[in-house]
Amino acid sequence: MSMNVGSENSSGDPDVIVDVNTTPLIDVMLVLLIMLIITIPIQTHAVKLDLPQGNPPPPLTPPTVVTIDVDFDGQIAWNGQPMTNEADLVSHFQSAAALPDQPEIHLRPNKLANYKYVAHVLADAQRLGMTKLGIVGNEQFIGQD
Repeated sequence: MSMNVGSENSSGDPDVIVDVNTTPLIDVMLVLLIMLIITIPIQTHAVKLDLPQGNPPPPLTPPTVVTIDVDFDGQIAWNGQPMTNEADLVSHFQSAAALPDQPEIHLRPNKLANYKYVAHVLADAQRLGMTKLGIVGNEQFIGQD
């Protein structure tokens, strides 16, 4: 009893490879893909906007600016005046929010201030209806890792 282990069949000829040659098929597919990409028209999407013409007039009065400082130990100052407690800060926010032309709130946190103090002031301002709020003095944080 014997077994044929080699690549030749019983007649001595090598086996015929019956796999399909896919190289021409891939070439044809790539050519068709390139032709499809070239022939697709470029779609332009336009959004119609009604923009104002000309320059807007400058504001009649400069905005009122309120500076809130947050110190490293959590001490809060409204235009340089220290706030003694939370109710004092809330009353200042409520009176500023009630004005017809709200002042701009410039929040200046200290470089060493804990974020929870800054976030607390921001949350109070938002909760009490302040709309013009910004953080200033960010140049002190540049270059920190």
